[in-house]
Amino acid sequence: MTILSAQTLTLPVAALGEENPLPPLRGHRDLHRVENLDALPEELAENIRYGGLRSVLPCLDQDGYGRTLTEQPLPTLVLENDHLRATVLPSLGGRLYSLVHKPSGQELLYRNPVIQPANLALRNAWFAGGVEWNLGSTGHWTGTCSPMHAARVEGPDGTPVLRLWEWERSRNLVVQLDFWLPADSDLLYVGARIQNPSPDVVPAYWWSNIAVEQSPETRVLVPAEQAWRFGYGNNLDLVGVPEYDGIDLTYPMRHRRAVDFFFEPLPGQRPWIAAVDAEGNGLVQASTERLRGRKLFVWGEGRGGRRWQEWLSPGLEGPGYCEIQAGLARTQLEHLKLPGATSWSWLEAYGRVSVDPVVAHGEWSAAWRAADGVLGDRLHLAEREQSWLAIADAEPGERLAVGSGWGALELLRTGWTVSAGTPFGEDTIGERERAWLPVLEGGAPEAVDGTLVAWKDLLEQTEDSWLTWYHRGVARWLAGDEAGAVAAWRESGDNPWALRNLALATGDLAAYERATELRPDLVPLVVEAATAALDVDAAQAGRMLERAPGDDQRIRLLRVRYLLEIGAAAEAEALLDEGVEPSGVREGENPLAEYWQRAQALLGTTRPVPARYEFGMAGD
Repeated sequence: MTILSAQTLTLPVAALGEENPLPPLRGHRDLHRVENLDALPEELAENIRYGGLRSVLPCLDQDGYGRTLTEQPLPTLVLENDHLRATVLPSLGGRLYSLVHKPSGQELLYRNPVIQPANLALRNAWFAGGVEWNLGSTGHWTGTCSPMHAARVEGPDGTPVLRLWEWERSRNLVVQLDFWLPADSDLLYVGARIQNPSPDVVPAYWWSNIAVEQSPETRVLVPAEQAWRFGYGNNLDLVGVPEYDGIDLTYPMRHRRAVDFFFEPLPGQRPWIAAVDAEGNGLVQASTERLRGRKLFVWGEGRGGRRWQEWLSPGLEGPGYCEIQAGLARTQLEHLKLPGATSWSWLEAYGRVSVDPVVAHGEWSAAWRAADGVLGDRLHLAEREQSWLAIADAEPGERLAVGSGWGALELLRTGWTVSAGTPFGEDTIGERERAWLPVLEGGAPEAVDGTLVAWKDLLEQTEDSWLTWYHRGVARWLAGDEAGAVAAWRESGDNPWALRNLALATGDLAAYERATELRPDLVPLVVEAATAALDVDAAQAGRMLERAPGDDQRIRLLRVRYLLEIGAAAEAEALLDEGVEPSGVREGENPLAEYWQRAQALLGTTRPVPARYEFGMAGD
């Protein structure tokens, strides 16, 4: 018997806080630049060059979280039979938070005991653990910390299916996830579909990001003899599996540095990946052919890698986790071309695998072939996919969770058609979406945050107001009309939003200073303005920081830098000694270590960087 139920899970959670209302006019620094494209196979290089995302707009950054954990109830949707219990978080991107093999009691995923956001996603906020579904562009997707629609659907075998769906706003794609656990199955099936309702070709990207617990004996098994290695050195290199750089790369904890390995599919071999422990037991993920890519990611066992794991899981005990992943392309650096009015679908399976431990930890080819043999005909994925597709367009039944109204708003604007299985009813339109309804009738928008950049033509035709000019500027900027954007923001007048954009576009620090005078309470604005000023005029940055809230850790970090710029190294060191915890420190950045070392150099001392300030991705 299969049961689908709505439950509540209480965990220590760091609240997400408010979205950053400032439009991300310039994308974050991309850690995934590939500089040896000319040395790569033509198809791979072409896919890497294609489809990069200039900005996450109309989405906004989610950077309002902190590091204070409080016990909070989280809504969960639980699908369970005699073999497995799957727990899904509909309010956090549909994350598969837990998958328990009931006969053995084994948790098959890395189940993070806390929800602590950190700056690792396209919109900043991301948390570790479980299975994350990434759609849109290279990186953790725009919906990873946002709610999804959820409902009950009758499965092809009469058991309940948990359906989640949402509108991915940066690409205007529809994502659908159908969790299906037949009554007698020891595998959880996840039917995934992405719909492109527009008539245009759209860059497509998908990776299922699976966190699994690691130990010194954990081994990743996958049918591959080669892998593309990407180690934050801007090169993609083809290496042999399993031996690389004097180690067996398939053992996650043998790596000192953070690294990605994208395994080359073997011709004719069905796609799957597994992570097994010392006894040969662990999680296997398999799929139908469309999801061909497989990957291993490790943080590395150096100081920086360990610090990142502790940062994502405060109070971490044990060795932490690694990630095994599955994607549409061979690597995460690629985008594929999804034709207009087209859907792509595939079926994934998650469950427990047991391999003879002597074989699993022996010679490579024998190890993965043994796992493949254990899987045998157990998967039946092609047949299961056809059964699932028979109900993929079925209208949802009982509503279990509500996502955003952005999909409904876009359908009102475009008239596009989506599957009846993923409806976006007008009853889902909330206050933020309603602020844009007047534009459909030629009126002015009624909200300052989150410019709907795809509405550029409508914004050019609607009635003038300071807010209309502001949004016209943002839409023009993203379309590449930077001069037109600047002109629109000047027309918008003396308001902090247009002034900020002018400052960012032109480098005019006076515009930044005026914007912070108007909104000294808006921390993201002050942080951005003071950061820009510190590169040119420390005194001006100091004035901005004086007006800012003193208890925000982002402001505290900037004050350290300001003190260093004016030569007050002892005061900077004192602030660092007291402790700075900037919740938004970004992957690949290490400002705290840099500031610590600068202070020591100015003071003529050599105190080592404290471990709590070591975030370097390269390890040691």
